[in-house]
Parts: sequence; C-alpha cells; structure tokens
Amino acid sequence: MFDWRDLSYLQTGTSRQQAAWQALFRTGVMAVLQSYDPVLAGTLPLQIDVDDSDLDIICECQELDQFEASVRAAYERKDGYVEERHFVGGVETGIIRFFSDGFWFELFAQPIPVERQNAYRHMVLEARLLELGGPEARREIHLLKKQGIKTEPAFARYFGIPGEDPYLSLLRLESFTDEQLRELVKAKTS
Repeated sequence: MFDWRDLSYLQTGTSRQQAAWQALFRTGVMAVLQSYDPVLAGTLPLQIDVDDSDLDIICECQELDQFEASVRAAYERKDGYVEERHFVGGVETGIIRFFSDGFWFELFAQPIPVERQNAYRHMVLEARLLELGGPEARREIHLLKKQGIKTEPAFARYFGIPGEDPYLSLLRLESFTDEQLRELVKAKTS
C-alpha cells in the first residue's frame, strides 16, 4: 500500500507536483502541522490536478482552537488567509486557507484520524481506480476536472458509479476487493 505520508514522490512527479514539493518545503507547513498528523490529499497526489487545484492538507485535531492558533501564528500574514469552522458530515471542522509560493493551501482539521477522514478515504479509493483504469482513466478524469467537474463526481461519471451522491457512492466501493473493482473498470472499458 502506498505511503501517502512520504511526500518524496512529489520530487520526481509532474512539474506541478515538483512545484508543490517546493511550496511545502519553503512554507514549512508540514513541520508546523507535524503534531496533527498532516497528509497531503486531493487531486495533486493523484496527478489529476488542474491549474487552480489547491494543496489540501488534512489533519487530525482534537482541539480546534489550538490548531487555529498554531497555524495563525505561522501564516496569518499570508495572502488570502482565512479561518472558518463548519460541520462536515456532522463533525466540527476547522478550515484554514492561504496563498503562498504559487499555491492555495487548504488545511482541513477534524477530531478524526486522517485515515478515517473522507478526503483520505476518497483519495485511496481513487488511486486504486486510477491504477486499475490505467492512463485512459487518468486522462479522461483529468479532462472532466478541466471542464469544472469536481473530483468525486468526475470519478462517478467516468466509471458509471450509480447513486445520487457521488461522495457517498464512492465510499460504498471502499470494501470492494481489487477483483471487484477490476470488474467495475472492465465494464467501463468494454
């Protein structure tokens, strides 16, 4: 299984992944967030990002006030800095955005281990689907993203995943074995 915490893959990835590596390094954001188990999630790790894709960093945080204070101390002078709190899936969530080194950063903190957060779960499943779907799947989903379609709806559309809510529909596939996912992919490519 791929180790999403080891960001070294960015150094040899696409030019945008390499730029993201530099931005993460220059801002020191992963070090600032170290105690919150940060993981870069979303489209950039999957190589399906578009020009305006941000760097989504998910974190586990039991105390949102403390998280916000730590991030504020390091980044409040960055362009576009904003802090918000929302209930996401019934869970109080801290979201902080700012712009630095050519990227928008979005820091997403919930009192849930990162491996159980939906962003991580989606990314792991999407990586499996892309691996099984091959270069054509990656190319077509990237094209859908360029057309303005959000990631999970793009996966649901491309792979023909049924359901009214593509975010939940994708999560229903988590328990599928590789063979079951392969059948889904094969049905798409047949």
